[in-house]
Amino acid sequence: MSSRRSRPIRGFTLIEILVALGIVAIGLSAAVRATSQVIAGADNARIRLIASWVAQDRLAERSARGDWPAPGTISGGANQGPFAFAWSEVTSATPDPSLRRVDIAVAESTRPGYVVARLTGYLFAPEEKK
Repeated sequence: MSSRRSRPIRGFTLIEILVALGIVAIGLSAAVRATSQVIAGADNARIRLIASWVAQDRLAERSARGDWPAPGTISGGANQGPFAFAWSEVTSATPDPSLRRVDIAVAESTRPGYVVARLTGYLFAPEEKK
C-alpha cells in the first residue's frame, strides 16, 4: 500500500478575509469623505466668487451712474444664476470732501448673517456741469 500524505489546503481563512475587507472599507470611506470635502470646498468657492461679482456689480453701477450717495446704509438683494444674495452698502465720508467710501458686504439670502464677500471702493464727486 502506498501511503498518502495529506497536504494541508492552502488559502485564506475567514478571519483573514474579514480583516482584509475591513481595511478596504476603511480606505474607501476615507476616500469618499475626502471627495465630499473637495466637492463642498468647490461649491463654497463658487458661491464666494459669485458673491464677489455681486459686490463688484454694485460698485460699478454706482460709479457708472455717477452717484454721489449720502453717508448711510442701504441694503437689498440680487440674484446671480441660481443663487440669491442679500447685500448691504455702508457709505461714509472721507477726509477728502470729493471722495466717498463704500463698503459692500454680500451674504447668502438663506444665511443673512454669514457674509461671503466684502468689497471696499471709493466714489468721486460728480463734476459740476457748466
